[in-house]
Amino acid sequence: MAELVAGAWLGTVFGELLKLVIEAKNKSEEYDNELAKLKSTLESITPVIQEIETLNIALNIPEQETAKLNEEMIKGKEIVRKCSEAKCCCFKRVNYTDNLTKLNQSIERFIKLNMQTQMARDNKKILGQVEKIGKFFDRDGGVFNRVEIDGLCSVPEPPEITPGLDDSLKELRKELFKDNGMQVIVVSAPGGAGKTTLVKKLCADDQVKGKFQENIFFVTVSKTPDVKVIVQRILQHMKRVLPTFQTEEATINDLERLLKSFGQKAILLVLDDVWSESLVQKFKFKLPNYKILVTSRYVFPQFGSGHQLKPLNDEAAMILFRSSVTPQDGKLSFFYEDLAKKILRFCKGSPLALTVVGKFLCGEPAAVWQSKVKEWEQGESIFISGTELLVCLQSSLNALDDDVKECYLDLGSFPQDQWIPLTALIDLWMELHEWVDNGLSAINYLHKLSNRNLVNLHIARKNASDDHYIMHHDLLRDLIIHQSMSEPIEQTKRVIVDISGNQFPKWWSGNKQNPIHARLLSISTDETFSSGWYELNAPEVEVVVLNLRTNKYTLPNFMGNMGKLKVVIVLNYGFLPSELSNFSILGSDIVSNLKRIRLEHISIPSFDVQMKNLQKISLFMCNVGQAFRNSNRQISDSFPNLLEFEIDYCNDLLELPDELCDIVSLKKLNITECFKLSTLPEEIGKLVKLEELRLASCTALTELPEMVTELSKLKLLDISGCLSITKLPTQIGKLCSLEMLGMRGCSSFELPQSIENLERLKLVK
Repeated sequence: MAELVAGAWLGTVFGELLKLVIEAKNKSEEYDNELAKLKSTLESITPVIQEIETLNIALNIPEQETAKLNEEMIKGKEIVRKCSEAKCCCFKRVNYTDNLTKLNQSIERFIKLNMQTQMARDNKKILGQVEKIGKFFDRDGGVFNRVEIDGLCSVPEPPEITPGLDDSLKELRKELFKDNGMQVIVVSAPGGAGKTTLVKKLCADDQVKGKFQENIFFVTVSKTPDVKVIVQRILQHMKRVLPTFQTEEATINDLERLLKSFGQKAILLVLDDVWSESLVQKFKFKLPNYKILVTSRYVFPQFGSGHQLKPLNDEAAMILFRSSVTPQDGKLSFFYEDLAKKILRFCKGSPLALTVVGKFLCGEPAAVWQSKVKEWEQGESIFISGTELLVCLQSSLNALDDDVKECYLDLGSFPQDQWIPLTALIDLWMELHEWVDNGLSAINYLHKLSNRNLVNLHIARKNASDDHYIMHHDLLRDLIIHQSMSEPIEQTKRVIVDISGNQFPKWWSGNKQNPIHARLLSISTDETFSSGWYELNAPEVEVVVLNLRTNKYTLPNFMGNMGKLKVVIVLNYGFLPSELSNFSILGSDIVSNLKRIRLEHISIPSFDVQMKNLQKISLFMCNVGQAFRNSNRQISDSFPNLLEFEIDYCNDLLELPDELCDIVSLKKLNITECFKLSTLPEEIGKLVKLEELRLASCTALTELPEMVTELSKLKLLDISGCLSITKLPTQIGKLCSLEMLGMRGCSSFELPQSIENLERLKLVK
């Protein structure tokens, strides 16, 4: 098997042990708990292992330094292999269980004690080497003499093969040559997307080198930069005198004076892997022909739209993958085209993923390729194939504030390549996270995630949360799932399950029925799912997200036992509305805490259910007409304490039932884009607590009932796009609390005289 961490013995043994543990856990349930703990330990020490390897290589430390840990992992491989292969009697099972427990404890103990000591020693050795370098510098009056150090800020050589970057290269080169006052150009994308490779290739371009010549300075910044160190590197690169910098401001001033001495010469400063917008500001100087090229995982709006690097297309991805599986001697004896196409789907156009997986499979026979594809198709994370890939993307999550990170991890509940409505996220976040108290805070979180290149944000209309949609990046969703499911299933906070056909994960379909303690449960099924559910004991679940693609779908019975359930979101991504059955399970006496329901592209047979504590219903692109007509129970009896009712794009809705007006608790009634709705209940004035009434784009609606004027607490009335309405009620002025009136597209009628009485009216659209 190809090495997990190329060229490093410790990393190789570590990777092999982790792989064996994962395979054993998937094959055997006898040691499930012990293997899960060992897997969690190994994954948690991945960054430590990588740092040790980096230091050992950089400092030329012999392998004997890590020999003891190597021995532990080699022994561990044998223990795990025996557990995986043996058919044990009771005595041997106890013995193997004990061995696995001791192995886990031994690795944990070694990392905590020995590795911390080694890393501290290595850091001291680095400092010692720095001191040796310092001896080459003679102080004279507090100033270093001229230093002959070459290449500190030279541009690294780009890889030989860089498919899919030609268009981006042309665009960036064009930006560099523009004289439009834009001094800073930002290239942004998630980790591993090829930003640095693109910039290296740009700096090696003949036209760019011709313009900037020797005045291209390439500086890798990283997460915690030191401005003094950056400037010192630039000065050393130019073989200039190094002053003793007392403050950061003095450091920047000296650099500015130096660059000004270049006169009219073109200068390009490349700041690679920048995490802070404020750092770039420090290097902005008023100089002619001076450009700053920045690569970052973040979008920096202050510097304009910048250049956002996209994932590789299939053609470019295949070229890069083929080069990655080619040995160093260039002799590729075989290439499995069909398997490679499947592998590309899991790499999601990420250059780093394609490279890591390619090196992993380099030289391996077809059986290994087939095995990996099968594992990934069955749900195993691609991150198991490469520590480098995991660490690179994980760092993007680790940089988030705790609150934002928790919200971001929830996005794994929704499928890839689909737009997620903000309103669904608000329902989820407000019940799971007490710090998300309204739509504005949710929008704020989304903008933070968008600026960090973790989601794509689409805003149809500003200042309208119902028109905000997001889509997460495919590989980052895989990372979310990997992180959420890295703990033992009984302990994880989020259980995210993708079911292909009727293939349930082993932990669910097995005989064991241990309760899970997750607060969030997401289940995605495809077109071939038959709605045959295994039982699930999940008493702590507060939010259920069901993503489906079938024409018929049955809610699982186990939802009726979720005593803490607060939010149910059912999203159908199929072509036709899905007929939903077993809806009454949500009226179970146990499910008494249910507050919010959101249904998308669903056909609802009836509302014969009672949910006494339900506060909000959202129906989007649903068939609801029959639900109102066929229900034996009045809707006011089904939802007696409802606060919000949203109906959007429901094209079979002809009229609202009169009984809706008996839900006197209702505060928001939003009925939008329902093109066949022609009338409203005459007794709508009974909704004495109503504060918002949105009827936007209900084009068949001809008038507002006169009793609308009895809604004394109404603050917002929106009839934008209601083209068939020719007049407002004559006593519209009785709406004494009205603050906003939306009437876009309603210019064909005169306003009644009483509108002058709307003393609180602040905004008319």
